[in-house]
Amino acid sequence: MNAPEPPPGPASGRPARADARRNREKLLTAARTVFATAEGAVPLDAVAREAGVGIGTLYRHFPTREALVEAVYAAELDGVVTAVPALLAELPPEAALRAWLDRYAAFVAAKRGLLDTLRAGWASGSIATPDTRGRLTEAVAAVLEAGARTGSLRGDVDPDDVLTLLLGLFHATPAGGAPRRIGPLLDLIVDALRPRPGG
Repeated sequence: MNAPEPPPGPASGRPARADARRNREKLLTAARTVFATAEGAVPLDAVAREAGVGIGTLYRHFPTREALVEAVYAAELDGVVTAVPALLAELPPEAALRAWLDRYAAFVAAKRGLLDTLRAGWASGSIATPDTRGRLTEAVAAVLEAGARTGSLRGDVDPDDVLTLLLGLFHATPAGGAPRRIGPLLDLIVDALRPRPGG
């Protein structure tokens, strides 16, 4: 029988073992998949099975459902925000914006599976309330600024207005809405952010 896996991180006073870090990442990846595709409440043993680990390993890393949901949400938010510099390094600003909108759509899909637990946790204080809107607005601002410098995106748009459009789009789209509907709507947002002919 394998020795119990020590809890990772600073609480133990020592860095997490490599296998413990791997298991934590596998659990987060599995939870993102399961929460994004589930129709209803997700049993935690389904997450453990998807990750290929035992339920005990899950509880060592995430002692409660709230702890797992908070970690998944934080990882998803970090992923969507930090995608901007890499996209701008690879693509022209207009294409980077469109690619980022797809990444944002994936974030929204993952968040829908977490929403009930997040709302309850935020209300009770058991889950910290992140500055989601502020961080997403900064990400949009970075793309718009890059596009304004090259002339490919409008420089007169408030990034918070763009985020409001996105929130409205996904609020109006039913959970599990067909991707074929989302794509054209995201294209419309990009089109609205192109410079107008004649200034």
